[in-house]
Amino acid sequence: MISTRVFPLASLLLSAAIFGFFYAWVCSTMWGLDAAGPAVAIEAMQAMNASVRNAVFFPAFFLTPVVLAVTAALLMRTGRRGAAIRFALAAGVYATGGFGVTVIVNVPMNQALAQVVVPDATEAAGEIWRSYSERCQLWNQVRAMASGLAVLLTGIGLLRIS
Repeated sequence: MISTRVFPLASLLLSAAIFGFFYAWVCSTMWGLDAAGPAVAIEAMQAMNASVRNAVFFPAFFLTPVVLAVTAALLMRTGRRGAAIRFALAAGVYATGGFGVTVIVNVPMNQALAQVVVPDATEAAGEIWRSYSERCQLWNQVRAMASGLAVLLTGIGLLRIS
């Protein structure tokens, strides 16, 4: 059945794409912003947060848990229980630790930062940025770990498809 080949590969592609997105925030984007002046960091983060809502980001962020769950259902229906369980676990891990954390934690943080008028005083801007960055980095690490685990589970699921 072609759908039990296409959907698992689409699951891998989407889960790897969103893992790469979150991983890049952890290992380069936030460190780079921290190295910039706080006013620049705030303005850059405001611009990035505003630009991320686009058609290119949509499939990886929103469709990953859907495609993983559909894959799990298709595999279960065709008797590939072991593989189906891995894809279902990947869907749950990403839906909770990637998507859920973003909606519950990161989006409100980003919306609050979007309302900030960058102060002229470097010290005041630094205080705002440090407060945002520390919390953001913690939750970025959670999202990266969860989406990385989803990729791993997807890979294991692929190996279980015979």
